[in-house]
Amino acid sequence: MLTPKKSGERSKIEDVAREAGVSIMSVSRAMRGVEGLSAKKRAEILRVAKHIGYEPSSVAGSLAAANSTLIGISVPTLADDVFGEIFDGMRPVFNNAGFQTVFDTTEYQQKREERWIDRMISWRPAGIVLSGVDHSKATRRKLINSGIPTLEIWDYSDDPIDLCVGIDHYQVGKMMAEHLLELGYCNPAYVGVEYQRDQRADKRLEGFQDAFENAGFSLSAIVRLEESVSFDAGKQGVIEVFETAKTSPDLVYFLNDHMAVGGLLECERRGIDVPTDMGIVGFNGLNINTVLAKSITTSITPRTQMGSKAAALLVARILNVATENCVLLPVELYPGQTVRN
Repeated sequence: MLTPKKSGERSKIEDVAREAGVSIMSVSRAMRGVEGLSAKKRAEILRVAKHIGYEPSSVAGSLAAANSTLIGISVPTLADDVFGEIFDGMRPVFNNAGFQTVFDTTEYQQKREERWIDRMISWRPAGIVLSGVDHSKATRRKLINSGIPTLEIWDYSDDPIDLCVGIDHYQVGKMMAEHLLELGYCNPAYVGVEYQRDQRADKRLEGFQDAFENAGFSLSAIVRLEESVSFDAGKQGVIEVFETAKTSPDLVYFLNDHMAVGGLLECERRGIDVPTDMGIVGFNGLNINTVLAKSITTSITPRTQMGSKAAALLVARILNVATENCVLLPVELYPGQTVRN
């Protein structure tokens, strides 16, 4: 039995969804008059909404109509190739489906991302794309309640907000460590950024560290830098490794390939032979590796594939087409020339 709200108590979209026995997204579709619902189901939802006195905001409604083809995309940075290549995979899928995109960069600041999410929800876009899966409980709840199709990329979770396409960063770090252990490395160091600034990098380090510790070894140094993940940061990281390491490391594992290149050049400047005296390992398999005299040992991430697969899932969700929720993509270990064979 339908239960009208008390006088003065405003009905919410969640009330309509509960009374009609449908999702918030279905209520949103019925109110906006977009595809994805049968005429019978739309009529039933509208009947319930009228009965309990739900009236969508006229401002929200006009924004929804204007932004029904808009997809908001939030990434940490566009300063390297990673997220640009992911978007290269997304772009043709979104374009072919008639969607437009708007970008924002968070610079790895969760509060900045949360403010952007609030703004996006008020705009009522067709979909939202977020980087990573480490969002606050309040943010998760807000996005779920909004009914806006939400895609998380780059990292992986089997319990996403809505959709997830990514890689398992812990396993990537663990896989690299196991490869290095087989080659005889036993005293690695790590160079990255401040703890929790890049939570995916933290997961890779955790997997890397766990594998070495399970084999009976510990890291000789963990260097965390405030500066960006650049060539210069890699150079500075090597300098700090030599200054702070408890014992002389036989390898340095870097947060990404750019830092690894900077570390490689600093080793060469110091007369340290790579890989005879020191191993160098990166992450991502960036295109710069194709022009180096010594290719960096790294993990190749499927960035363009990730973008196209993720965009296809989000478009399917927006159009109310049944699709898988979580996709875990494989990562290829590239042996390179900066570790011993």
